Amino acid sequence: MPINDLFNKKLKVINTGLKSFKENLDETETEAIQVDWKPPVADPDLFGIIENHQPKIDEANQKALKIILNGKPILIGLGKAINVIPGMKKNLILHAGPPIGWDKMCGPTRGAIIGALIYEGMADNHEQAEELAASGKIEYGPCHEHSTVGPMAGIVSASMPVFILKNEEYNNFAYCTMNEGLGKVLRYGAFNEEVIKKLNWMDTVLYPALKKAVEKLGKIDLKNIIAQALHMGDEVHNRNRAGTSLFYRIIAPAVIQTAPDSQTAADVLNFINGNDHFFLNLSMPAAKVTLDAARNIKSSSICVALSRNGTDFGIQLSGTGNEWFVGKAPLPDALFFPGYTKEDANPDIGDSSITETVGLGGFAIAASPAIVQFVGGTAKDAMNYTLAMYEITVGENNIYQIPYLNFRGTPTGIDVIKVVEKNLTPFIDTGVAHKNPGVGQVGAGVLSAPIEPFKKAIEGFVKKLA
Repeated sequence: MPINDLFNKKLKVINTGLKSFKENLDETETEAIQVDWKPPVADPDLFGIIENHQPKIDEANQKALKIILNGKPILIGLGKAINVIPGMKKNLILHAGPPIGWDKMCGPTRGAIIGALIYEGMADNHEQAEELAASGKIEYGPCHEHSTVGPMAGIVSASMPVFILKNEEYNNFAYCTMNEGLGKVLRYGAFNEEVIKKLNWMDTVLYPALKKAVEKLGKIDLKNIIAQALHMGDEVHNRNRAGTSLFYRIIAPAVIQTAPDSQTAADVLNFINGNDHFFLNLSMPAAKVTLDAARNIKSSSICVALSRNGTDFGIQLSGTGNEWFVGKAPLPDALFFPGYTKEDANPDIGDSSITETVGLGGFAIAASPAIVQFVGGTAKDAMNYTLAMYEITVGENNIYQIPYLNFRGTPTGIDVIKVVEKNLTPFIDTGVAHKNPGVGQVGAGVLSAPIEPFKKAIEGFVKKLA
């Protein structure tokens, strides 16, 4: 086009800088498009090294993705943590997120540990439990390092009943406690008499009833339930109503047939029916057992864990073994229960972001747009959140699909290289715990993961490439 013709046409602008530039152009009625772009946040030399190794990285990532997509998570039984979780012992308490000691633990984690010690009969009250917890006699470890996941504080102690999941395709296992419901519950850091009473009921009534029911059924296909739940409005992290309902339909006849009496059957089924989040403690280990099979693939930059302990946000990669890359846990953007504000909130906490890691939760939020109402969002916002996640993943799920996107597979296989290169971090929906121990849940909301762990991860990943 001749230069004179160019200046005779109406100006159109593509802005890749600050949004305020476009806003100024809008005021002058100049046609402008804002490009959603951020500069990479890592040393450019790292990307040069990555480029030299790109073919083997791509091959490794496709291998990891295939393993993830082929995973077949099934529920095969229930057992006591001490008897089934690898490395579990009486003085060990597992927690959500990367490794942390008592001195740096947040309020909800401390509260949940206090409750667990009372539940185990190792302390009679809050004061005794807190003294024991800080004494050095109790050991702490991440759930993830014991093939386990736990929501919020994620506390698992020796006597707690857990679900036992198997990846039928690769023969690895994962474990998770049963969901207590909402409100003042152990996983949110509450430890009063009501909390302990419910845990004891779950141990003596709920656990044996479900154990017998699952034994009668033999196994329950969780991948099929999750796929159906996505078509029914769940994203199986913050919304599990459909997943819980589908599980209820499967388990109810077996509970009725195996329960010792009709009252026990009624109590167990009423508890599940009244707890929309019951399936969360199955969707999480389903994601865990799927992703664990894709660990330790040399040169793979795919994330196999995103997790938070209320103080730190940690990630693990397939190609870097069991190494944790850690940054500060952020505060969620949340809708708070009456009487609470952001000042009451603890930073993000829980292993439940394992659902996002496998392509569910915030990555599938377009299937569950009601979730973004927590923060005043719209159905379009939910769609955009999911669409953005395709930018940082290696592929799409072949089973987990989103009806609103013409049954497109959920974005799957978070690639740390893409996260850092595009300065775009995983989108997570989450619950919010009070920052002080003993209070419990105060809201629910959404957040984007911090970039710091991913920056550290790409540095660690490049070292492994050498």
